Amino acid sequence: MKRIGVLTSGGDAPGMNAAVRAVVRKAIYHEIEVMGVHNGYQGLIDGKIEKLDLGSVGDIIQRGGTKLHSARCPEFITEAGQQKAIDQMKKHDIEALIVVGGDGSYRGAMALTKKGFPCIGVPGTIDNDIPGTDYTIGFDTALNTVIEAIDKIRDTATSHERTFIIEVMGRNAGDLALWAGLAGGAETIVIPEVAFDIEDILFRLRSGHERGKKHSIIIVAEGVMSANAFADLLKEYGNIETRVSVLGHIQRGGSPSARDRVLASLFGARAVEVLMEGNGGLAIGMRNHEVVDYSMTEAFEGKRSTDLSMYKLSKELAI
Repeated sequence: MKRIGVLTSGGDAPGMNAAVRAVVRKAIYHEIEVMGVHNGYQGLIDGKIEKLDLGSVGDIIQRGGTKLHSARCPEFITEAGQQKAIDQMKKHDIEALIVVGGDGSYRGAMALTKKGFPCIGVPGTIDNDIPGTDYTIGFDTALNTVIEAIDKIRDTATSHERTFIIEVMGRNAGDLALWAGLAGGAETIVIPEVAFDIEDILFRLRSGHERGKKHSIIIVAEGVMSANAFADLLKEYGNIETRVSVLGHIQRGGSPSARDRVLASLFGARAVEVLMEGNGGLAIGMRNHEVVDYSMTEAFEGKRSTDLSMYKLSKELAI
């Protein structure tokens, strides 16, 4: 293999740049050229492709976002769009592709693999929702961003003796809310994986108030409902006044943590190795602290499990 491509797709995540850097430098170490595709699959269709050298990825390991940019691309779902992408790869002599992104990005990579262009998926999403890997690139950084916000909001919640509802990202997964809630000492955590009982939540809030607790923090994962909708429920069922904070896209930004930089470096380098071994249609991940590769179909057809023992513990510690 003489030339490979790399792109970032879907929502950006801190550490994507570190993954691109690892791909480029690992490949060049083994005398393989790397072509960077800008703007994800849309850029692949449009031919926004350039050669990357060692200098191209210098000084990016600490930067958030993605140097290659990202974009949604409905056209790539179609056969015609995929053929355009294949034509561009042939034009640029790209023999294989490394895709950094989430499950939607993996589906596109698998489609290309089935058409004869081997692709490898590297998990890049703050949601930590890709089956087959314990952690995804960007999750740790986003988690620390959320925790920092919780700490600051708790200061004002304490000062004004109020109940605050904080909405966090995660799409249909509750990992970000669960980990942040446990680490931030939230009194209540609402995640998609566990049906919530509004009466139980009200009971816990009132019990805390009766023993002298003047403030509470409730973390709501966006996959359940909006924080504003949850505030309406507490008002309707318990006549409880709340304040709402929606953290939004601040969770995607910022310099990646040391953990995300290391994870991205390990994943990116392994992706190159897998291609050198002649494989395609695989995803890179981490299981039990070991880097692994597995069928990409597992990543978008499997079920991501959440550690519900952490949820149980959060309730026990928030009495």
